[in-house]
Amino acid sequence: MTGSAVDRATLRRQAEARAEARDWPGAIAAFEQLRVAAPDDADVLLQLSYMHSFAGDYRKARDFALRAHALKPRQPDVVKELLARLRTFNEGAALLECLERMKPLDRMPIPLLIAFAAQLSYLNLVDRAIALLDEARRGDPDYPPTLLARAQVLIYLGRFKDAAADLDRCERRAPGLPQLFWLRSSLKSAQRDDRLAPKIVEALQRPGLRPDDQATLGFALHTELDRLGKYEHAWQALEFGCRAKRATLNYRAADTDTLIEALIDSTRGTYSSESAPPSASRTPIFIVGMHRSGTTLLEQLLDGHPDVHGVGELYDFTSAMRDATDYHCRGVIDITLVERARNIDLASVGQRYLEKIEWRLGPERCFTDKLPSNFLNIGYIARALPRARILHMTRDPVETCFSNLRELFSDANPYSYDLAELAHFHGQYRRLMAHWHREFPGRILDVDYARLTREPEAVMREVAAFCGLEFAPSMVDTGASQRGVATASAVQVREGIQVREVPKWAPYAEPLQPLIRALAQQG
Repeated sequence: MTGSAVDRATLRRQAEARAEARDWPGAIAAFEQLRVAAPDDADVLLQLSYMHSFAGDYRKARDFALRAHALKPRQPDVVKELLARLRTFNEGAALLECLERMKPLDRMPIPLLIAFAAQLSYLNLVDRAIALLDEARRGDPDYPPTLLARAQVLIYLGRFKDAAADLDRCERRAPGLPQLFWLRSSLKSAQRDDRLAPKIVEALQRPGLRPDDQATLGFALHTELDRLGKYEHAWQALEFGCRAKRATLNYRAADTDTLIEALIDSTRGTYSSESAPPSASRTPIFIVGMHRSGTTLLEQLLDGHPDVHGVGELYDFTSAMRDATDYHCRGVIDITLVERARNIDLASVGQRYLEKIEWRLGPERCFTDKLPSNFLNIGYIARALPRARILHMTRDPVETCFSNLRELFSDANPYSYDLAELAHFHGQYRRLMAHWHREFPGRILDVDYARLTREPEAVMREVAAFCGLEFAPSMVDTGASQRGVATASAVQVREGIQVREVPKWAPYAEPLQPLIRALAQQG
């Protein structure tokens, strides 16, 4: 090993030691020294991107990720890190460039194909993701990670029989995987099948399960027992899954209170219809609300209109706010971002949002941005994008909260695994939405889920008029849109518009009483 190589190895160890100690300035300084010694090392630039993210410097973190991208690395491990960084900053166009330069697909290692597919799925590009997973499956038809990833994307695409076939193949090779059971439980069967639940119970009895695996199995077991009508045991499985998931999350209801109060305080009396210049010809349609309130159904119906492009759940507005505040928050928004946003140029936020999203769009003059938790950003959206339409999906509080409770999210909704925390969050959500209606009269249309399912044409005519569209009959046909649906509602939305006379929570009314009482007290 040459002297310079020894020096670089020493610098690397020093940088990593400081990062391990969470000494971000020290780690940045050490990696900067390493960058001088190795200016063409994309991995060093990626580490600097991570360090600046941890230090809260959004723009520098993004800049170093793009510098790494400009070096055009080809080492699979470095490329995987680059993909994660590019997706963090919603640099989808750069991610696609990276994919093009790594082609042909049959020359790419299977783990890298899977990594690309995962990032494309996060960006709602499931049609492109499936092509990579098809290639990975051709390379090794029995590799469990490929089969699980492919089954998930096939579910997003509505290809349920193909997804089930991949899961069958995976089970023969690697039975007992928690994710395998979770995906199986999400595929509804027309026939009652009591064979899956005992397998999940057996998997839960394995020693040394991580809390995340316990949660995955618990939620899968709940779904299966609910489907079989074994409601008492289904509730016990749900409680188990919720406890396991909640144990992995750092959530305090008091932080939600502080955030909502700050949002209300920072936007009270600030709105003017002239607060930002009119945007270009594109009209964004934001669909917001609590998760599991019917936002996916509404977007699917809107996407049936010839002038609307359904894009899915996006974090692009959050990215524009992070850029404006030069702050990398965790999640959609936090109290620090709100404080930093008090004096930003919201017109520039809107312009950046529209510019950065353009690569996704087709010729349609309207597009949907369906991230439910953007209800937190309405105060900024209304001022940054004066042409934007905001559709607020509303649903019966008990139905909404129960649907949240029984859905295993990622870490995005940490309030949804405890009855008291869930009811409390719902109350703060309603409080904030009432504030937005007062501050931005006429900018938000409430769309009631129950009425949408019972009177779809009447409701969609109102939605079309609010969005400046002519009503089209295809807006009430869920089959008119063949787009992939990369949300928890991927299976449900393919079933069309359904009117449920008895709510899903009815068999669990007794154990849900604390939630029901808390919601009733909210009015």
